[in-house]
Amino acid sequence: MPTITVKNIPAEIYEKLKRAAEISRRSINSEIIACIERAVGSRPFDSEVLLANARKLREQTATHPITNRRFSKAKTAGRP
Repeated sequence: MPTITVKNIPAEIYEKLKRAAEISRRSINSEIIACIERAVGSRPFDSEVLLANARKLREQTATHPITNRRFSKAKTAGRP
């Protein structure tokens, strides 16, 4: 597996990584790998396509209005 050395990390970034690693119960190395995976794994999105899909979904559900009361009841159904 390849190895990368990162030099001159600002102290505040190192501390943030350290805290994030502790919260995630990972080593700092594993936290850095997770950060890199998120950075290179994210895909750019086309806002026009996203809006077109949202409009299409809105059209499909326009004839099925739901009140806040019914929505809240459905959300909590089956919860203790």
